[in-house]
Amino acid sequence: MSQAPYSTQELMIIATAREIANREVVFIGMRLPITAFGVATLTRAPDAIGLFEVGLARRQPALGTLQTMSDPLNQLGAAWASGLLQVMGTLPGGRVDAGFIGGAEIDRFGNVNSSYIGDWRKPKVKLPGSGGAADIAGMAKRMVVIMNHEKHRFVERVSYITSPGGLAGGDSRSRAGLPWGGVGAVITDRAILRPFGPERELHLASYHPGHSIADVCDHTGWNLKLLPDCAPTPEPTAAEIEALHRVDRDGFWR
Repeated sequence: MSQAPYSTQELMIIATAREIANREVVFIGMRLPITAFGVATLTRAPDAIGLFEVGLARRQPALGTLQTMSDPLNQLGAAWASGLLQVMGTLPGGRVDAGFIGGAEIDRFGNVNSSYIGDWRKPKVKLPGSGGAADIAGMAKRMVVIMNHEKHRFVERVSYITSPGGLAGGDSRSRAGLPWGGVGAVITDRAILRPFGPERELHLASYHPGHSIADVCDHTGWNLKLLPDCAPTPEPTAAEIEALHRVDRDGFWR
């Protein structure tokens, strides 16, 4: 089998960029979303606005590779340079269309754990915690989760809910006082999952080139169901790859 002309990391970045629609206001998390926002503005979403937790907002990619959201290159040419409270304050009013987060565990309803593995009172592992992820998950109109797809991370029920997804499924999120939001997509190194059905349980939406439905299911800790139109993930286009190489000129994220 010949090697694909792109890496798994590049496919994940481009798949993340495809979750950003034009004119949307999106909360950009660390790592891959930083690059994905730049790819989106150069391809499908030229008028999207990116918000960064450090107090910045951008309307176009930075002029060089960003390793963190607080890099000077991200400040240069920013549309808005403010503070943490001002940027986070856009969330409660429902002004943020999508937010991008990661985590250590995710369950079948899209709840994310980045705090504790095991009983929180005496955990096996203590993790870094939320940062702004809980706010994004609770108040953005949808959240996109980016994680590596491993069975011990895709679990029936997370040890601790750091960032709320669908809680117990169904209408439990709205009953808990979160009238909008929840998971829009989970992008992994193997597949893309989306909520479906009355319980809003995560289903397999697409599987990446080089992987199969069986492979994705084998690496998921619950009985993963398929969306009716489940199919292979579309491969990156030449325009998307070109945009990615413009944004990540040094290949830091690729």
